[in-house]
This record gives sequence, structure tokens and C-alpha cells, in this order.
Amino acid sequence: MRRTPWTRLLLVALVTAALALLVLRVVESRGGTVLAIPVLSAVVVALLAAVVLVLGWQVRQVREGRRRGTDPIVAARTVVLATASAHTGALLTGWYAAHALLVVGDLAIDARREVAVSAAVAGGGALLLVVAGLVAERWCEIRDSDDDDADGPDGTVTEGAV
Repeated sequence: MRRTPWTRLLLVALVTAALALLVLRVVESRGGTVLAIPVLSAVVVALLAAVVLVLGWQVRQVREGRRRGTDPIVAARTVVLATASAHTGALLTGWYAAHALLVVGDLAIDARREVAVSAAVAGGGALLLVVAGLVAERWCEIRDSDDDDADGPDGTVTEGAV
């Protein structure tokens, strides 16, 4: 399994932002209102990032021999969770960026400024999720010297290798 390229995540965030901005503009043109993003969403995403980091750290400790072994399925699931978290964070970053971009011209209006601030906070939480996913993914790598069963081209965790 190869690492998730950050360029792919950037592309996901940019495409999501463009599509979401288009949809939000259509909604507003038809009389809809874009509301501020709840703070709880940023908190939940940040907590998810923390869980991903903790699970990745546990696999890293096993890999480095500082902790007793773990089930290979748990390690493989951790890598999948880390990858999914990075992609989800990229999608959410694009979504929240679209909210901020939609109201950036109207920051003098209190309600629009509230949308921009809440989108920036939630976007920060989403970026934390991206970073946590990429870091945990890296922590779960197996180098060729760690295990002869790692058959990935760059020594990353492969199925059943941990």
C-alpha cells in the first residue's frame, strides 16, 4: 500500500470547494440562507483526528518494539482509517472553504462574518483531520528491515504485513 499523496488531497479539497461554492450560490440565488457552521462539528472532527493519531501511535510503538504485538488486522484497519480520515478531511476542508468564500465579500454584515468565522474554525478542524490521517499513515509504515513480508514498493504496510 502506498502513501496517500498530498497533491491528491489538495485536488479533492479544491474540486469540492468549487462544486460546493457553485451549489451554495445557487441555493442563495433561490432565496436560501447559508447558516453558520456549528462549533460542535469542528470539535467532533478534531476529536476524530485525535483518535486517528492515538491508533497510529499504538501501531508505531508495536512496529518499533516498544510495545507488545498487536493483531495484524488492527494495524491494517488503522491504516485504512488513517487514509479515509485524510480523504474525509480534504472533503470537509473544501466544503468549509466554500462557505468562507461565499461570504468573504460581505464581512461587514454580522451574520455573514459569523458564517466566515465558523467556516474557518471548522476548516481548521478538517485540516487537522487531514494531517492526522497522513501522519498516522506514515507511522503505520513497515520498512523492509522491519519485516521481510512487507512487499510494498516503498516499504509501506501491506495486507498481513504487520
